[in-house]
Amino acid sequence: MTVTEQSIIASRALETVTGEPVSVPDPGGLLHLQFRRFAGCPICNVHLRSFARRYAEIRAAGVTEVAVFHAPAAELAPHVADLPFAVVPDPARRLYVEFGVESSPRALLDPRVWPGIIRAVAAELPRALRGKAKFPDRRPTGGRLGLPGDFLIAPDGRVLAGRIGAHADDQWSADELLHLARR
Repeated sequence: MTVTEQSIIASRALETVTGEPVSVPDPGGLLHLQFRRFAGCPICNVHLRSFARRYAEIRAAGVTEVAVFHAPAAELAPHVADLPFAVVPDPARRLYVEFGVESSPRALLDPRVWPGIIRAVAAELPRALRGKAKFPDRRPTGGRLGLPGDFLIAPDGRVLAGRIGAHADDQWSADELLHLARR
């Protein structure tokens, strides 16, 4: 079954990269479940840092952030250690399958992604060279062709909004999330 708007998500606890549990849905408020690509993905790193910068504003809007990667915890941990929100490893892609977030060559071949790739590499390469970021593995778990996905989930498990990206840089911005949360 692929999750769509108005689907009801079964309550569960997911294990984060640090071994802590996180509740999905969040019984205390809205939950933004975002599906990222591989550990160390430059586009994902830039995107997640933009959410980290606005984390206080997102929390003030009653939204809990949870990012999911199709990578094992050991591969993922060095890339996400400084994020202020939960990051969940899903190397078996169980959540990806449940939510209908797939891999596709269009992740990198769609011309609309190319400016985002250039921006992300330009931002991440200097950080990696200074030791502030880790280069991604040459052959990351799950490959490089994953598409992003975003889902806003109510405390009762109802999916209020969702989007699966058409390419690797097609995801909600913090502004889009906050707009959806206010509705």
